[in-house]
Amino acid sequence: MKKLTDIKIFESKKIRSIWNDEQEKWYFSVVDAIEVLTESPNPRKYWSVLKVRLKLENSELATNCSQLKMLSSDGKMYLTDVADTEQLFRLIQSIPSPKAEPLKLWLAKIGAERIDEIEDPEIGIERLMETYLRDNMTNLGSLLFG
Repeated sequence: MKKLTDIKIFESKKIRSIWNDEQEKWYFSVVDAIEVLTESPNPRKYWSVLKVRLKLENSELATNCSQLKMLSSDGKMYLTDVADTEQLFRLIQSIPSPKAEPLKLWLAKIGAERIDEIEDPEIGIERLMETYLRDNMTNLGSLLFG
């Protein structure tokens, strides 16, 4: 089972994600998505409270969320609640936010990009090279200019 980890950017905020080749699905960090939607200073607490509310409503969303190891801001890998695209759309519907619609469009774009990459692997290779060059140039700039 091959997993490709990635950081997706939505309105300059990072959303950690993992592509699972076996299931052919993206999984996104729930806490990262909540942070984008709510701009909460404590998105983990927001998710904890929301999860309790969803369980009381017998929502499958809270019980069906998986956990995968994702890279944290401290550089370590931790189990993190994740949602696939369908679950993330349900989560977005559960949170009143003016960013809900833009986030839905962003998710649709990510899905379309992945389909394009499957149909034409060269697109994925080009995107990977762009990301690699961008990240390495950023790291090089940090090393040179502090």
